[in-house]
Amino acid sequence: MRPSVSDSAEMWAHRADLAEAAINERHASRLWGLPRTNLAVVAWPATQQEKAFVTWHYWWQAHYVDCQVDAERRQSTKARRASIVRTVRGIRIRNRRSLSKNRYYDDKAWLALALARIGAEEGSAKKAGKSGKSKLRLSGLAGLPGVSKVARLLRRPVTRIRALEDLEFNILAGLDSVTGVLPWRTDDRFFNVPANGPAAIMMARSGRLDKAREVMSWIFDHVMADNGLVQDGIRLHADGPRAVEIAYSYNQGTVLGAALEIAIALGNEEDSSAEEQMFYIARIHDLVRAVGKHMATPAGVIDNPRDCGPNQGGDGALFQGILARYLADVAVRLPDETAQGRAAKREAARLVMSSAAAMWNNRLEVDGLPVFPVRWVVGARLPHNYGGGEAHIGKSPKIPERDLSVQLSGWMLLEAAARVAQSGHTS
Repeated sequence: MRPSVSDSAEMWAHRADLAEAAINERHASRLWGLPRTNLAVVAWPATQQEKAFVTWHYWWQAHYVDCQVDAERRQSTKARRASIVRTVRGIRIRNRRSLSKNRYYDDKAWLALALARIGAEEGSAKKAGKSGKSKLRLSGLAGLPGVSKVARLLRRPVTRIRALEDLEFNILAGLDSVTGVLPWRTDDRFFNVPANGPAAIMMARSGRLDKAREVMSWIFDHVMADNGLVQDGIRLHADGPRAVEIAYSYNQGTVLGAALEIAIALGNEEDSSAEEQMFYIARIHDLVRAVGKHMATPAGVIDNPRDCGPNQGGDGALFQGILARYLADVAVRLPDETAQGRAAKREAARLVMSSAAAMWNNRLEVDGLPVFPVRWVVGARLPHNYGGGEAHIGKSPKIPERDLSVQLSGWMLLEAAARVAQSGHTS
């Protein structure tokens, strides 16, 4: 007998819980032993340098916060809310208090998105309180005093932090006066989707719709491949611009996410036309179809080996999880009930659920908790140094499953699957 929607949702929520527990058990740690702090150690098993956060990867931590918020939205608990607060505090301290101290605009955009989701949760709770309706369990974060403190920090002047506001303005100030879009990093001539995709999502969500549309117009005009996928970017040289034609999975995800946010925002504006909204919705249809054709197996499992290159792991291991996050957004939130719209939502849901099932089947388990594979179509490998102590780490071949990025991507995928299953849009 086919499982009911509620049974499926419960199963995927449980699997997401296990992914969260694995990160908490193996990676979550106080920053330098400081009380009321938390960061995710970048590898497991970890060296002493890694445990001391000599290497900590700013943008991995941003996705760690995003996953924490996913879990909190799915099932709000005091422990989850407290952990989010501790992680934000840990990021601030490790980044020397100013979250803008980073050359890379993509890193900063990811953290801005994560922080904004916390602020949105807290704001929803305040509105619920004013209306007399108790939505704290669903909206999540206002019930904890520490979260209110973070929210207050978001509104303080620059002498303290102004965390989200400062970060957003820092990103906006980086827009190039000639191209109108962001370089990958400060003083760079590489204008790419990794920086501009998440920034466009940020702009749309924060009410800067015109600017988000300008950035997306640049993407649609300059970096779309003939097969419908999004290429990486444009590098300016003395003899003219050159396209960087590689197609990474996360670039597809951020363009889907930005187009979706713009389409939803246009639908809420009285003075916008249906044609304007449908332009972005049609782009979503096309890109979901291209992803299913060129970045997934016939069974619908997302697989783009070029993300990680020959060494696998590292930054690229996050890419497929990011794509899954925004495919889930399309499946659940796309404001389109045409035949094409329903087909796009079904395909987005199929890609998420098929990928999650394949990854789950290819996991390992250590002490009852999952270790996810770097590619979801092949079996996970246990790090060779597991159980051997720190002395074995440097002598062992690199196993990408040791990287936090690999495991965060798995958690991200399971949260996406849980969300799609809960919505009932699985078929």
